[in-house]
Amino acid sequence: MVLPKKQIMKNNALIILSFIMSSIPGIAQTIAKFDIDLSKEANGIDVPVTIDLTPFHIPSGTKFSLVKNLDRKKLFVPSQVDNEKNTLSFIIARKNKKTDEKVLHFELVKDGLYKADAAEIKAEDKDGALTIVSGKEKLLRYVYKKTYPPAGIDTAFAKSGFIHPLFTPHGQELTRIQPPDHHHHYGIWNPWTHVLFEGDTVDFWNIGDKKGTVRFAKLISKTDGPVYSEFKALHEHVVFKKGGGEKIALNEIQTVRVYKPEEKGDYYIVDFTSEMSCASPSPFHIVAYRYAGFGWRATEYWTKDNSEMLTSEGKTRDSTDGSKARWCIVYGELPGNDEGGAIMLSHPDNYNHPEPLRIWDKKANGGRGDVFANFAPTKDKDWNLEPGKTYTLKYRLVVFNGKMDAAKAESSWQYFAKPAEIVVNR
Repeated sequence: MVLPKKQIMKNNALIILSFIMSSIPGIAQTIAKFDIDLSKEANGIDVPVTIDLTPFHIPSGTKFSLVKNLDRKKLFVPSQVDNEKNTLSFIIARKNKKTDEKVLHFELVKDGLYKADAAEIKAEDKDGALTIVSGKEKLLRYVYKKTYPPAGIDTAFAKSGFIHPLFTPHGQELTRIQPPDHHHHYGIWNPWTHVLFEGDTVDFWNIGDKKGTVRFAKLISKTDGPVYSEFKALHEHVVFKKGGGEKIALNEIQTVRVYKPEEKGDYYIVDFTSEMSCASPSPFHIVAYRYAGFGWRATEYWTKDNSEMLTSEGKTRDSTDGSKARWCIVYGELPGNDEGGAIMLSHPDNYNHPEPLRIWDKKANGGRGDVFANFAPTKDKDWNLEPGKTYTLKYRLVVFNGKMDAAKAESSWQYFAKPAEIVVNR
């Protein structure tokens, strides 16, 4: 986004961009300089930054590096270009609110003099799944192969296109699939529950009813690099028609981006983007229902006795269901005398934001207190998706070991909600 030079910037991250055409004597040609103002408190959570390269007018094929100017030194910063969107992404580390710089100075240096010294985070494709790996650390697995339920369970519960496991930085699993109490629960997944389509009421969530399902159709792209690993997949929301046959009602492009964590760090960041469009001339009308959308069935290890939640509105687990929130921390004890969880963040551009929550309280499943958390934008409000339009939902997870508090969650949401803006000095 390009703003007038004199416009007052009120956002938490301000990028001031200026061009220079001269070379740095004896080093390399500097394509551009820019500053990033991070005066908004980050509370120790790193800030992913993506900037638009269009204003730089960098010729196609030009090789360049990102460097940070610090005390007359130039420090290489791992960065990653998205050629399709013409953007540059990198991560700004925030460690100590007393010593962290509030304004950071960067340059784009031509010819790649500053060599990358950062191992890639990558997606390994094996056995019908993509596993995101950073070094030796597994972060999450996206399963695109159709996965069948245990023997003796109706095969209607088979599914593809979901996240499981979601791992903590220490390697514990935070998700669960096909639990005996809800065979249709699949780790992290996002179907709609009560949909009107061509005169029928269709349930894409409770797949055992055989009215509809959501399935993986194809992998669109996969990108690895020093900053993030990202994949895009096409999901089809399929209606099983009365009398046999099926029809695709909704196409969804799901993009999952996992940012490279600090080595031996205690958290990492995952972005989920869902772009939905009608697959036929018929509208896709989502009727208000108590659960639907971005869901997380958590680890079997968590019960009422060792897990808790906290929302942006100060609600805890037993008072959260039905409330609205910008973020929700889900956490608890973990194997190995450890603890951890994830912060769920909802983007302010999402439908019906702040979003309603569907949360199982501590009496769930006969008093065992299993954990299920769901941002349900249609919990209290219908949503009509019209042909010819694209509808987008964006979420972020901060997956952690140890503890996260409200201050860290709020800072994470602020930087997710309000990305950096650019001012060009001409």
